Amino acid sequence: MKKLLFAAITAMLPFFALAQISVTGNVTDNNQKTLAGATIKLKNQRTAVLSDANGNFSLTNLASGKYVISVSYLGYKSAEKTIDLNQNLSINFSLVPQNFLADEVVVRATRANEKSATTYKNVSKAEIQENNFGQDLPFILQNTPGVVVNSDAGAGVGYTGIRIRGSDNSRINVTVNGIPMNDSESQGTFYVNMPDFASSVDNIQIQRGVGTSTNGAGAFGASLNIQTTASELEPYAEVNSTYGSFDTWKNTVKVGTGLINNRFSFDGRLSRISSDGYVDRGSSLLKSYFLSGAYHGNKDLLRLNVFAGTEKTYQSWNGIPESRLNNDVAGMQAYIDRNGLSAEDAANLLNSGRTYNSFLYNNQTDNYTQSHYQLLYARQFSDKFSFNGALHYTQGAGYYEEYRADNKLSDYGLNPVVIGTTTISRTDLIRRRWLDNDFYGVTYAFNYVPEKSLNFTLGGAYNEYKGAHFGQIIWAQYASNGNIDRHYYDNDGFKTDFNTYGKVNYSPIEALSLFADLQYRRVYYDIAGTENKLNTLAINETLNFFNPKFGATYFINTQSNLYASFSVANKEPNRNDYTDAPVGVSPTPERLNDVELGYRFKNTQFNLGANAYGMFYKNQLVETGKINDTGGNYRQNVDKSYRLGIELDGSYTISKSFALNANAALSRNKIKNFTEFYDDYDNGGQVVNNYALTNISYSPSAVLFGELVYKPVAGFALALQSKYVSKQYLDNTQNNDRTINGYWVSNARLGYDFRFAGVKNVNLGLLVNNLFDKKYESNGYTYGYLSGGSRITENFYYPQAGTNFLLSLNVKF
Repeated sequence: MKKLLFAAITAMLPFFALAQISVTGNVTDNNQKTLAGATIKLKNQRTAVLSDANGNFSLTNLASGKYVISVSYLGYKSAEKTIDLNQNLSINFSLVPQNFLADEVVVRATRANEKSATTYKNVSKAEIQENNFGQDLPFILQNTPGVVVNSDAGAGVGYTGIRIRGSDNSRINVTVNGIPMNDSESQGTFYVNMPDFASSVDNIQIQRGVGTSTNGAGAFGASLNIQTTASELEPYAEVNSTYGSFDTWKNTVKVGTGLINNRFSFDGRLSRISSDGYVDRGSSLLKSYFLSGAYHGNKDLLRLNVFAGTEKTYQSWNGIPESRLNNDVAGMQAYIDRNGLSAEDAANLLNSGRTYNSFLYNNQTDNYTQSHYQLLYARQFSDKFSFNGALHYTQGAGYYEEYRADNKLSDYGLNPVVIGTTTISRTDLIRRRWLDNDFYGVTYAFNYVPEKSLNFTLGGAYNEYKGAHFGQIIWAQYASNGNIDRHYYDNDGFKTDFNTYGKVNYSPIEALSLFADLQYRRVYYDIAGTENKLNTLAINETLNFFNPKFGATYFINTQSNLYASFSVANKEPNRNDYTDAPVGVSPTPERLNDVELGYRFKNTQFNLGANAYGMFYKNQLVETGKINDTGGNYRQNVDKSYRLGIELDGSYTISKSFALNANAALSRNKIKNFTEFYDDYDNGGQVVNNYALTNISYSPSAVLFGELVYKPVAGFALALQSKYVSKQYLDNTQNNDRTINGYWVSNARLGYDFRFAGVKNVNLGLLVNNLFDKKYESNGYTYGYLSGGSRITENFYYPQAGTNFLLSLNVKF
């Protein structure tokens, strides 16, 4: 096979060995002032370079043919020139200053750039659009380094998750226009509440590791810094429709006025996504809108964003037992006996296959609506001093509904029911668990550049959160003394989050950039009332964190640089860490020391990023199996743990028609000392096992991605993608009986753009996922107990769909 592959590549070499030509030039403003750091790109290709300190650039190793060269620079209008290249060419660009402030200033304070000693990946609007077929945002980002995604319903619509460097949703800081998006209590980001949000995103920066100081929760694995759509200069209307497997539909309408009187702009989007899901009854109905209005002044930008999402998803949270996954009939029967399944539930398990869903109640659904309001303002006081800030408010409300069989009335604070001489203490019922919350605050950043070699930023935020948690029984076979309006539990969470940070970049010489970034963060958290197990909550915590970051970047030449940084992050425990802890026990905040070393190289053909990292945790909170006073599991602090890794991210333009993109994340993820607990049903209490240097759960040692892009003619692109995720452990014992198997999955994406009179662009897209119908699982969980003298292990998995497709049509007027 290797010989055959080598022969095929050798045979193709003559097609790649085309005449190589260069384009050189210079970029200035209209006063002939050189613009260093301008971006020069070949339109519709990945080739891009930056102008040097003298404004010079060079595009080398080009084949003959027609090209469109685009040049952009912050604060200036972009310029394009079309060339017919058949010999070396010199071409200059003179950019005209924009007469309005660009939207990029909104996120500038929290973004990394080529001078930052930070490991980051920029995802452009074009990349987002070509991968946006209606799946949740994590699936659009799944081909970036170190990313592993999962989907409860198996096809990327509905509840989805993302891990970066093995860190889950609650450890990834997410901001939109610098405004925190993580839930204040769980600290996760629920992308199901933001359906089709990618259609309103201009760009995303993924910072791996601690990254730069930002607003919101501490980044313990990565940050997602999202900027929403900037105004277009010309009016437009856009209609997008997608249809695919599992009766998946996405319908999107977008409109925009362009610039009115060179000052005002308005943009809007309306979306609807529906899918039956791969998993039985794993359906989703998602609706959203995005509205934005802006005033663009010479030195001011004022923008109001209003966006919201409504979701109704059938629950597929429980996954599938291992015996059902393996079609092990004897194992399934043992599972039925151990768990006392009813005849209906047993038949469901035995007859469902890989798409098994344990829920059968026809309205076993999650229902939630979240609305966001953002008022953004930026002011360029002078060429040296600027400000941007925002006021924001998020309102969320919803519940999940579930059928419960044979529950104790006393678990809901209800009296036994007496009928004649019979006392009834259990009942079937339907309950709803509600969350009604408000999140609001202010963010700000001042930027001062007294000279070219020195840059100061002072920023921060103050946010408040109020969350009402309560439960209702909407039906019961035996209602006892309850009624539909009664709250059987009721508690309120209140949280404040204040942070302020100062950043300085200093270049003592042109080739060296130094930075310091100091952040102070104060968190106050209060919970009062009764929890769902009817225990009383009285939690009050104030935490103060200091998060310093230092680093340096050395520019070897205009094409390459080296960087190194050391950063500290502190993170407060989640809501459940407080509410589930035993009485009198309070979880300790987590601490991370992050070291990053990297190398970046870019020319017209080749782009490479390579970095090594060490993430050293103190008091990381992990699942151990230990139970609290009411028999529920809770996370515990482990003294020391770490992640060591190497990440590579590169692209290579083979020729005008072929390009390669690839990345790799190789890591070692360990807990130095770990204690496991599991229930002893034979003797009571719990069994305790101690381990040394075990793998951290859900942390694959290898995540690899490769993509071959073929563009034979203008407007047409074919991409073949392949991704490998190595074995993951379901718990922290490194036991091979509790793992998610490693998997290779390949996808294919086709896109074709064309236009005709009256239409700006038509795009036809096809995404074929899991091209070779791989049977794999991307997520799972486990628990165990001692019974009958032996340990019983219950593993559950989330199967992902086999070969499936999404076909889209996008028309822009």
